[in-house]
Amino acid sequence: MYFWDKHKAITSYYELLSGEVCDRYELTQMEYDIIMFLHNNPKHNTAADIVKIRKSTKSHVSTSLKALENKGLIERIQSTRNKKHIEIVLLDRAALIVEAGLNAQKQFAKNVLSGLTEEKQVCINIFDKICNNAEEH
Repeated sequence: MYFWDKHKAITSYYELLSGEVCDRYELTQMEYDIIMFLHNNPKHNTAADIVKIRKSTKSHVSTSLKALENKGLIERIQSTRNKKHIEIVLLDRAALIVEAGLNAQKQFAKNVLSGLTEEKQVCINIFDKICNNAEEH
């Protein structure tokens, strides 16, 4: 499976860059991923959103959210109208992590898309199609 093998190289490179941020701020990869997800997707700010969109397990998300809460990086806010609806908010203490994470993401995008000009959008469209096909099946 050529695509699958190559996909692992992309994932490994991203984890290398994000791993530097994790090490600096003493985070697990999942904690980092949740922080960046919340920053990059402010409208998807519940544990259920994280599980659904990121394809993570409930137990890993729950454990990581508890750790982030204990570290003072997030706060859970319960809705007054619906007790089951709990929004997750990044706190100011997470700002440096987000900044470092955005820099890592920019570096990743710059390096993996290096040399692509007109092909860049075509590659993005093809990758989206592959992902959508996988989702459907």
